[in-house]
Amino acid sequence: MRRVPGRTDHVVVVGAGLSGLACALHLLGAGRRVTLVERDAGPGGRAGRLRLGGYQVDTGPTVLTMPHLADEAFAAVGDSLHRRVGLTPLHPAYRACFADGTSLDVHTDGEAMEAEVRRFAGPAEAAGYRDLRQWLERLYRAQMRRFIDTNFDSPFQLLHPDLARLAALGGFGRLDARVGRFLSDERLRRVFSFQSLYAGVAPARALAAYAVIAYMDTVAGVWFPEGGMHALPRAMADAAAEAGADLCWTSEVSGLERSAGRVRAVRLSSGERIPCDAVVLTCELPDAYRLLGRRPRRPAPLRHAPSAVVLHAGTDRTWPRLAHHTLSFGGAWERTFDELTRSGELMSDPSLLITRPTAHDPGLAPPGGHLHYVLAPCPNTTVGPGAEAWRDLGPRYRDRLVAELERRGLEGFSASVREELLVTPLDWTAQGHAAGSPFSVSHTFAQTGPFRPRNLVRGVENVVLAGCGTTPGVGVPTVLISGKLAAARVTGGAGRHGVRAPAPGAAVPTPTPPTPAGTHDPS
Repeated sequence: MRRVPGRTDHVVVVGAGLSGLACALHLLGAGRRVTLVERDAGPGGRAGRLRLGGYQVDTGPTVLTMPHLADEAFAAVGDSLHRRVGLTPLHPAYRACFADGTSLDVHTDGEAMEAEVRRFAGPAEAAGYRDLRQWLERLYRAQMRRFIDTNFDSPFQLLHPDLARLAALGGFGRLDARVGRFLSDERLRRVFSFQSLYAGVAPARALAAYAVIAYMDTVAGVWFPEGGMHALPRAMADAAAEAGADLCWTSEVSGLERSAGRVRAVRLSSGERIPCDAVVLTCELPDAYRLLGRRPRRPAPLRHAPSAVVLHAGTDRTWPRLAHHTLSFGGAWERTFDELTRSGELMSDPSLLITRPTAHDPGLAPPGGHLHYVLAPCPNTTVGPGAEAWRDLGPRYRDRLVAELERRGLEGFSASVREELLVTPLDWTAQGHAAGSPFSVSHTFAQTGPFRPRNLVRGVENVVLAGCGTTPGVGVPTVLISGKLAAARVTGGAGRHGVRAPAPGAAVPTPTPPTPAGTHDPS
């Protein structure tokens, strides 16, 4: 594995999102001095927090899977995720509601889910689910260490026996077709293939290997952090500070001082200059490339995932049919993905994710209040309406969403809203997200693994990238891995083979503390 040459005693990490915080903790655990620079007033990045009246709203991801990856970052400094954050396993992980009026609770316990599938679709589908679950587990084992939790220096690293294992499992076929080998019920197939949307590819065109996301959601388990998702980055920042990191809030980077192929200092817009031995940039790729004054040479422009409209609604009531996470599927399926990724139209029959965090933490709302987060995928600004078009389109689309929610059984939703915030591609663009998409670069084959923008930068030997735009990709688990991989580029430590995933549904074990922070890793 290639690493940053020369001295790396003092590292400046730009951005205190999940990847930057994970990177900082792994660097501190390896004995590096770390300065963490963040333009916002506190940690989180995409996983931020805002107040709407008496409601506390998570602004980014709402689904936490694979918490052992966060625990691995805490363990780097002799700390523990469970010492910092209370985690509640969600049962069910999701509730799936379909256009025909049926619903299915998605359990991560195999026996419970098999029984639910039998109730929902009969014994043949229950047997198919059992086989699908085994396939998902084998797929995860074949991918995680070799293709996800690893630093790629060359596509030739793919030439490994694990590649043959992945091929034998059908990982290079199409996701929808592969899931269809196990399940014939179209509704069930959606539950185990919609996750490819997070990767920016329709299930009919996505590689079957992306079913590893379904493994994380439906097998490994889904958790809720007490205090909401923002509790995770807040705890990581506290752990980093206690381990010796210098945290600089409301500090925007304006430039990088370079000489002889290395960055020698980071300049802030305040005029402050921070000398350093290495830099990790976790900001959006366009911002990183602007600071570096260069873009990587690629045979084709980067393609970005679809975007999303998010309605944060603080209400004075809720609805019994809603679980913590509810997937509300429209009747259309293939047409929906064509609209999102090709024709650039808004979903004519939307599939929605509705999250109700107050189901497990009523303290996120005032007494008697409830929080609802409604996510509607939409085309990004390259494929669909431009960012400015959403200035007028956004309020109209909000009304369409609310009407659709009421049509699907959330009667009185509009009248129940006491506080709200609508986030559209216009807002994502203003935050610096390319193509107005918070889901970054899509996971087409040409933008995955060694073909994704790499975390080392040609021509600048002591700069490393982290975050969802680089390896391994989009999502809370992969972003946490991205921070660890970036730290390994600096320290020369193992960029993979860290803490093993616990058994599906099991509690995350408390790790054995490593070498205490502050000792120097001589590598």
